[in-house]
Amino acid sequence: MEMNMVVEKADQTAYEGEGGGYYIWSNSKVPLLSQSKLGTGKLLLHPLGFALPHYADSSKIGFVLQVGTIDSLVPIGTIADDRSSAMAAVRRPVLNRYTVEGIRHGIRYGTVVPGTCTVGLVSPNSPEEKVLLIKKGDAIPLSSGVVSWWFNGGDTDVVIIFLGETTKALVPGQFTYFFVAGVLGILAGFQSDFVGKTFNLNQKQSEVLVRSQPGALIVKLENGTKFPEPSKHIKEKLYESIDGPCDDHIIVKGGGLINSLTEKNFSMLREIGLSAKFVKLEGNAMLAPSYVTNGSVQISYVSKGGGWIKVVASEGKPALDSRVEEGDLFIVPQYLAIAEIADECGMEVFSVITSSNPIFGELAGNNSVWKAFSPVVIRSALNISEEFEEVFEAKNTKSITIVAPSN
Repeated sequence: MEMNMVVEKADQTAYEGEGGGYYIWSNSKVPLLSQSKLGTGKLLLHPLGFALPHYADSSKIGFVLQVGTIDSLVPIGTIADDRSSAMAAVRRPVLNRYTVEGIRHGIRYGTVVPGTCTVGLVSPNSPEEKVLLIKKGDAIPLSSGVVSWWFNGGDTDVVIIFLGETTKALVPGQFTYFFVAGVLGILAGFQSDFVGKTFNLNQKQSEVLVRSQPGALIVKLENGTKFPEPSKHIKEKLYESIDGPCDDHIIVKGGGLINSLTEKNFSMLREIGLSAKFVKLEGNAMLAPSYVTNGSVQISYVSKGGGWIKVVASEGKPALDSRVEEGDLFIVPQYLAIAEIADECGMEVFSVITSSNPIFGELAGNNSVWKAFSPVVIRSALNISEEFEEVFEAKNTKSITIVAPSN
């Protein structure tokens, strides 16, 4: 079976406005999206941006790529000894998320205060609104049919990538959203007469309810808008950090780390049938070849840095051999083996797998088939000498999940 594996950045703008934007990968550019029944989208919220309440026809996992704010800025040193200009540096906001210090009149100043994004979740037929504060590196599962809203109360942009499945979606390969408010909302579709009968409102009240919000998808709210504080009574885990050491992680000194969120450490994932993996490779490090043994598909997004991706299909044929960089998306079909190599600046990749409990088959190291095979099987399969078989066996006595660069 021939597969059209590609590496692509988001190629379509679904919406752009003062409050932010939403961007997607089209099926025409990434045919494996529809073929594998996967979906993806990227949400951008500018400061005070509010994604109107909505639900989707697909389950997915959101990964927070960017969220930050710079609060009070105070002088931290001077290039020239100028006390009068130092006073001008106090509490001057810097909106560039990459700027941790600035220079004004020879004054170096800056204090970065990590920011958050406020999220509201409401399950079907539930009177309870669950309010969360998520930060950079958090992963948040979202079930189909659950209503959510998203608000950026910080000083810099919030960016979230959503990866998931579209098995029951209206359009395979795409997430379809249903908004409950705004000009594209469900209330607007039913119109004021139906809305009035539903809520027992008069005609004027119905018009106010249906037509007061002129925005669509994402709106910008007024400065000073206060959203609810995080819910304190929530018992179940609704989100989890995945970009640092956690319960289920592998760390290789000088090489990087692998974090996984599955039904074992995040029970909610069992409900949506998905799991997540985050790989951080240091400069020139390698993620050793592996494959998913239960026939699940991986959809991956390069969240930082760059490197090289190699995927091998059946009959030993390369299915993908491509350079990747931040913002790229690629899909690994079921059973295909993949390896990743970071360039000198390192690489970070966030993936969603279409199983809540995937099993990765390692193809190198002491957990691989090469360690399990008897010597005669290795010699016969590879047609190598006994001497070289012993050399090869010695190379598989330890874990080779991440290969650190040689000195």
